[in-house]
Amino acid sequence: MGGVQALRTMSKDERKFGMSQNVKKLETRSGPWWKYGHVWLVLSGPAIVVVAGILTAVIAARGADPIVDADYYQKGVNINEQLRSQDKSYAPANAVRNHAATPDADLPNLAPK
Repeated sequence: MGGVQALRTMSKDERKFGMSQNVKKLETRSGPWWKYGHVWLVLSGPAIVVVAGILTAVIAARGADPIVDADYYQKGVNINEQLRSQDKSYAPANAVRNHAATPDADLPNLAPK
């Protein structure tokens, strides 16, 4: 008899769709989407990427590198000429400074001539 009594207490729609009152209560408890934390967790990732992209564009626009001089080649040639005309007493130090870890057999011959 318990099953018949349960059918009598259910409304016509509940009998038709087989919904109990517990399911009906769960459906009415749902709220707006912005009240759920997992929605904000999902939306925060793309939002952070958009903000970071805008920030990167602003930094790139404000701190643009200067344009290379039109006569950059001539300036490089002048620098090389200045280096060649410097004091030759530093030549052994300049030749050996990059060979600190090189075995002795591979070092350039720096004996005075």
